[in-house]
Amino acid sequence: MKEVLRFSDCDQPALIKVISSLGMQVELVACGDNIPGSFWGDEEAGLIGNVLYVRADTPVHSALHEACHFTCMDDQRRATLHTNAGGNADEENAVCYLEILLADALPDMGRERIFSDMDSWGYSFRLGSAKAWFDNDAEEARSWLEQKGLLTLAEQLSHANRITSV
Repeated sequence: MKEVLRFSDCDQPALIKVISSLGMQVELVACGDNIPGSFWGDEEAGLIGNVLYVRADTPVHSALHEACHFTCMDDQRRATLHTNAGGNADEENAVCYLEILLADALPDMGRERIFSDMDSWGYSFRLGSAKAWFDNDAEEARSWLEQKGLLTLAEQLSHANRITSV
């Protein structure tokens, strides 16, 4: 498997800024410790309430994905959030779409890198790759985000970071 961008190797302040702007806190877990709230275990990010748990070896795409789950859920689900973000297939697709948009807000990630990392990690899209899905088959996910008012948020975060990181 191709190596993906890890928390230890990314622009951590930029990632924390993006996640904080979504109403979350980032909690760093010590190397070797289990990540609280991690649905998949291993190095995958964890969710408990509005706290995103990461370790140095957590993939950036995993941190973004879990933060996007938090962003896409309603207040009732957030109030009881612990480990399993839940949601349906439409929400999962919206989460993936939002994750890709937010990657543009990170100087060392961007779309091409997150497409590659998602494919390498094993995300499954019916067109065979994250890029092909995003470019040709993600209209419903985009529409879902528009209806929830989340597309504008992602575009603002991405644009604001490009201005401040120049």
